[in-house]
Amino acid sequence: MTVPVTEIFSSVQGEGLLVGCRQIFIRLYGCNLKCSYCDTVLHEEPDLCRVETAPDTGIFEYLPNPLGINDIARVVERLAVGLHHSISLTGGEPLLYSNVFRELLPALRGSRRGIYLETNGTLPGELARVIDLLDMVAMDFKLPSVSGLPPLWSKHGRFLEIAATKETYVKVVVAEQTPSREIETAAGLIKNTAPGVPLVIQPLTAGGTMGISPARLSILQRQALKILDDVRVIPQTHKLMGVL
Repeated sequence: MTVPVTEIFSSVQGEGLLVGCRQIFIRLYGCNLKCSYCDTVLHEEPDLCRVETAPDTGIFEYLPNPLGINDIARVVERLAVGLHHSISLTGGEPLLYSNVFRELLPALRGSRRGIYLETNGTLPGELARVIDLLDMVAMDFKLPSVSGLPPLWSKHGRFLEIAATKETYVKVVVAEQTPSREIETAAGLIKNTAPGVPLVIQPLTAGGTMGISPARLSILQRQALKILDDVRVIPQTHKLMGVL
């Protein structure tokens, strides 16, 4: 089995609850959504995959796409996998390739905490097929005011119900125009579906500038804390550090 991969590299997780943890990132190509703030280029499937040759070297080589399971496993192994908190499956939307995961994920062994899925939280059926192979799930709630998408609450709710059987948190990207009602809806959905799951509010960041004022961020967090116990404001620290 093969899968199109954009890049594989070792770095520090820059957002969410694992900020600062070392991970190996496997960025899979393609997505089922088109968010207005997306910073990942998703045009034609790439002919080549960029892979780091060793951690912290900044040296990459290019492998022809799509990559086989053994190709991906070999790249991961040479990145000193045992020094990493986990292996992050990111994208795009990794669950587009859930049919490959039953073969791929058991081959990705050796990290300290297992497999970490970063997902847009809209493919509950695909998640159900592979949830037993995952250790952590970082899922988005796509707020219409920022994503430019129609409301996806029902899909997010079904997805969260499955994800919450593992260690999970929800992330929402917010901007100055984000209304309080969207944060309240997100927090209410978590409370009614999986009340112990943390909510991370992530400021929209473009060109090194946050798209929301500190005062507005504080208001949105305060609104969510009226509903949930664990609500954190965490910006994208990797952009501040200048790392991948």
